[in-house]
Amino acid sequence: MRVAVLMGGLSRERGISLKTGRAVLRALELLGYEGIEIDVGRGLARALGDVGPDVAFIALHGKYGEDGTVQGLLEILGIPYTGSGVLASAAAIDKIFTKQIFRAEGLPTPPFSVLRIPGRAGGSETVEIELKPPYVVKPSREGSSLGMSFVEREEQLEAAVKLALKHDNRILVERYVEGKEITVGVIGREEIEALPPIEIVPRSGRYDFESKYTVGATEYLIPPRLPSTVIEDCRALALSAHRTLGCSGMSRVDMIVGEEGIELLEVNTIPGMTETSLLPKSARAAGIEFPELIDRLIRWGLEEER
Repeated sequence: MRVAVLMGGLSRERGISLKTGRAVLRALELLGYEGIEIDVGRGLARALGDVGPDVAFIALHGKYGEDGTVQGLLEILGIPYTGSGVLASAAAIDKIFTKQIFRAEGLPTPPFSVLRIPGRAGGSETVEIELKPPYVVKPSREGSSLGMSFVEREEQLEAAVKLALKHDNRILVERYVEGKEITVGVIGREEIEALPPIEIVPRSGRYDFESKYTVGATEYLIPPRLPSTVIEDCRALALSAHRTLGCSGMSRVDMIVGEEGIELLEVNTIPGMTETSLLPKSARAAGIEFPELIDRLIRWGLEEER
């Protein structure tokens, strides 16, 4: 089987995507598949035509990969691919839209405000909810905590917004919830399962870009330091979030367990897929080794009717 691994790409998460792609290529070699590396650029359609793959493994993160654009191109070309389709990908990459869907469906998520900045791709500033610090300021359509700031005092807001504007003109201002940060992997196609949850414990106290990608900066606990009933509630909520957005194949659902209960933060449709990334860690805890996980994702992609 010829598997085109789409990696690299044009987003700010290019370096992370290359690591994911290389890990997938190593797994494909172990599985006996022909893995073909494609560093995604503007000539992707031509590159795919030259390769003629049986299936594409999307190892891209962020814009032009995780947002439904590449998925749409693959559907036009008639090439099966791994992971979620166009609609779920586009919805999940937009944190504001995701939270609006959660709220409409009655799923718990922290209160938030939306800022649209004039002169940046049109629109005017709008605020949906009045918030007081502390809160988290994030670009709506960016991953890996890029452009994110923690705001403890109102006078810090302007600098946080300026940083977020470097990445997006739509900005999410979300109430900061004190508690345990939990991530739950979900895998499957017609029948989905929630993998063992992971508790994220950054040594700095905040899970930002440095905490995510600096070796030794964060501890990951399986199982989390929570009652078993709460752990099962986390898994159930992850399944609900995955289904609500229409995800397929895999997702990683981030949430916080605070004094008021469990609240959803966001859903990643293409989480990091190196052997030490969170979703593979969780799969391994469930008895699924990395090559088997990659094989399942490919099989589900081939079976999916787009």
